[in-house]
Amino acid sequence: MSMKDQRRQEIVQLIDTKGSISFREIRDRFPTLSEVTLRGDLKQLDADHLIVRTYGGARSIRYAIGVDIPINQRIARSAAAKRAIAAKVRSLVSGNGTIFLDSGSTTTALARVLPDARYTVFTPSLSCANELASLQKVTTIMPGGTLNEESMCLEGSRAIDGISDMRFEQMFLGATAYAEGGFTCELDEQAHLKRAAMARSEEIILLMDSSKIERRGTFMICDIPDLDIVVSDGGLPQDFLKACARANVEVI
Repeated sequence: MSMKDQRRQEIVQLIDTKGSISFREIRDRFPTLSEVTLRGDLKQLDADHLIVRTYGGARSIRYAIGVDIPINQRIARSAAAKRAIAAKVRSLVSGNGTIFLDSGSTTTALARVLPDARYTVFTPSLSCANELASLQKVTTIMPGGTLNEESMCLEGSRAIDGISDMRFEQMFLGATAYAEGGFTCELDEQAHLKRAAMARSEEIILLMDSSKIERRGTFMICDIPDLDIVVSDGGLPQDFLKACARANVEVI
């Protein structure tokens, strides 16, 4: 493999890992190369359908076409931040009634530290259910639906039907990205299920690490005023914090 091919492969891996990236980040990664060379790389990778060029950078092809990133890869990203978020959220769990635990890598981290008490957890996530299986007092319920092998969650109309007659004291929500206008994810079926669960929840708590800010996903979930609490890793930008304050959304 030529040095050029190796470099382009590294660029694709970098973009796939981050989901989206600015040209400045690419330039910082390859400081000895000219902008002309790097822009040429992006142009060719876009032509080869390995990435999608955007204004000022590039996006992972998986994100652009609405393909989910495998859950094991997402769990590995920003792992320390997700553990920190899970530790914060644990104290918010009411410990009675029924909660909805969304699918995702951060909610999986939460499932690992949930208290073992007599309450019910409804989750479409196999990775969350696997973590909950070790708890003796918690009742875990899963919907029907179609298994997404990448995210290891159940989705589709059967999953939505599974919550049609349920109510949740709390919902712990995950999102792939946030940019001005709202929180997004990469699959339409998951966005529908998230919104359906939100409509049946008394309190909605979003779990999201700061690396997802200023990224754009494909399908809209909700916006800041739809939430009650945002739990993050402490790296949220000021404009996001101000938007939460205006909407009376607590940030932890």
